[in-house]
Amino acid sequence: MAAEPPAATPYTAVQDRLARWVADLSSLHELTERLAHATTLDDALRELLRAGAALVGAQRGMVAIEPPDGLGPDLTIGLGLGHAELGHIETIPRAAGSIGRLLDGLPERADVPRGANERPSRAYGRPRGAAKRGDETDERAGVSHGQCSGAAGRRVVDEVAHPDLANEDDLDPRHREVAARLGYAASYAVPLEVRGQSPALPYGEAGPGAPRGRIGAVVWLYDEPTEPTERQRRLVGLYCRYAAERMARHLELHRSRRALVALREELLPGRLPRVPGVRLAARHHTGPCGGGDWYDALALPDGALGLSVGGVTGGGPSAVAAMGRLRAALRAYAVLEGEDPVAVLSDLELLLRLTEPARAATALFAYCEPAHRSVFIAGAGHCPPLLIGEERTTYVETSLSAPLGMLACWEAPSVGVKPGPGETLLLYSDGLLHRAGVPMDRAFAQLHAAAASVPKSARHDPDAVVDHIWRTVLPAGRGPDPSNTDVATATAGTATAATATAGIANTHKNTGFGTGDKDIVLLAARFD
Repeated sequence: MAAEPPAATPYTAVQDRLARWVADLSSLHELTERLAHATTLDDALRELLRAGAALVGAQRGMVAIEPPDGLGPDLTIGLGLGHAELGHIETIPRAAGSIGRLLDGLPERADVPRGANERPSRAYGRPRGAAKRGDETDERAGVSHGQCSGAAGRRVVDEVAHPDLANEDDLDPRHREVAARLGYAASYAVPLEVRGQSPALPYGEAGPGAPRGRIGAVVWLYDEPTEPTERQRRLVGLYCRYAAERMARHLELHRSRRALVALREELLPGRLPRVPGVRLAARHHTGPCGGGDWYDALALPDGALGLSVGGVTGGGPSAVAAMGRLRAALRAYAVLEGEDPVAVLSDLELLLRLTEPARAATALFAYCEPAHRSVFIAGAGHCPPLLIGEERTTYVETSLSAPLGMLACWEAPSVGVKPGPGETLLLYSDGLLHRAGVPMDRAFAQLHAAAASVPKSARHDPDAVVDHIWRTVLPAGRGPDPSNTDVATATAGTATAATATAGIANTHKNTGFGTGDKDIVLLAARFD
């Protein structure tokens, strides 16, 4: 005789519900933990798309970030969508697209054409909160909206669902064309809204500089007509509530880094001087934890030229400010006594000791006389410059000396060198060596080999020289590309230095040795 199934108890339904809640909480915990580990805004947005697609059962999606304060950045990132496909979606009129409806709202009822509410939804049943035809549900396009109060003249919605795009009679023609072209049949969209302290955010709300309100929206696309269940909506709503706070934090950090880089660029040369007999080129990149390195080129009396590179200890805004003060002081000393590089650095060391007692700095100053092809160099704990030519590639061995601010009385002799016609003097920061990802002695050897391997056709152009060295010492994955926008360039004769702030949120990690987040500076002077 077959055993009878156990009779259902009054608590079975409660236990099943509790089990679902526990499963949902576990899933949300795992997804939010993965989102919390994202280190950049781009990574966080991609994780948001992946997690949301898993929660609502979608195959593709896109997220648009448009902070309401207008301070940017404005971003659009896709999941399973290439640049061309994202471009097609962006051709949909904003008022007809899901993201536009979420961020801009819908017209009030006075703006709705007469009779628009008399058409029932063809593709979707009544949304949450909708009771009858003719209520506040926008049924003109067969689309359901969860609603909340909004600004005057617009109705704010908290979700936009297109369960069956092919059967929505009033769908915008361009929207229908794009959906057919890209092969998606349904969509579901929710906003990213920062409303203040979120119970889902255990670490407190974002800082005072973070944007508030609806900072963006995310839409997921389905290959077949469908809609997320009530449970899926609830889960993705909770997840996006947490994600919005995380995105606000990333936006605040991005803005802070952008402002710091802009400040640093203003403290560096806006242009390199024109001095007869010498051509100049420079590259620099601010590391994620850097900001204290500088370079400078200054035209001096009697056709002379002063070159300097250096860096202060520490990072962040305080290091940038200290760097600006030291660079300004060094320029003044160079004008007054530039022909004596040791005196320039001695006075700089005294100033540092009196005004920045808690800091140390490295510096290298070169006094150049292009007419005589002579250079006098003094260094304070800085890497030796490199002389590059067709017949020789050699380090200019400056005397061993301590960084500024490390000893009670700094002193070191200067050295002289005579570059030949067509030779290039390269000054650089230790960040270039650290980014090589090898021990320091091998990094020096790599730099020497890179300089010696500059093609003959490129030796006449200091820009080509520094680009070749940059790419050779810092292969792909070890540092920023010099052609990328997060590398600023300056060449003698240009009106301004090309300053880039895009990509500043990127972290270039070092592998193996050294510090992978230091500034990189190269300054090249080619003598005619």
